[in-house]
Amino acid sequence: MLNLGQKVSELRRMTVGELRREYAEVFGEQTRSFHKEFLVRRIAWRIQANAEGGLPDRARQRALEIANDADLRTRAPVGAEPVKVAARPPIAPGGRVVTKRVEAPADARLPMPGALLTREYRGRTIRVRVLPNGFDYEGTIYRSLSAVAHAVTGAHWNGYLFFGIQAPKAAEAR
Repeated sequence: MLNLGQKVSELRRMTVGELRREYAEVFGEQTRSFHKEFLVRRIAWRIQANAEGGLPDRARQRALEIANDADLRTRAPVGAEPVKVAARPPIAPGGRVVTKRVEAPADARLPMPGALLTREYRGRTIRVRVLPNGFDYEGTIYRSLSAVAHAVTGAHWNGYLFFGIQAPKAAEAR
């Protein structure tokens, strides 16, 4: 007789590599996960299902019936009314719609538009011009410094770290 509580305790003491081997043994396939808690839970579930039989056939059959009866669509039916998702904007006196352009404040870490950011990377000098709404690097406009850093390195970087930009002293003091 299998003591599931004891087995779970053993699983929790295993390393991730041991859990991955146990997963392959229990499921008959490799896992892509390296998340220890996920592996412990999945293996414990499978051991319990194997020991106690998993879902009864009646429950399994009912689940299949529900899945077959589900009306799943990838597109709306022809002639369907569109769903309204946004409320109407407020109307000012005189019947005009009130709109206002909302702009996010510029990040305090960035220099003013027109400034040139430079960095040496693998023997070449990277120059990026700060624009009001983006960054110009070799004639291509990027929305963020992280996108520029990715274009340069091919890897995901925090753009501020890549270019060595730090927060202003006044912002740090707050």
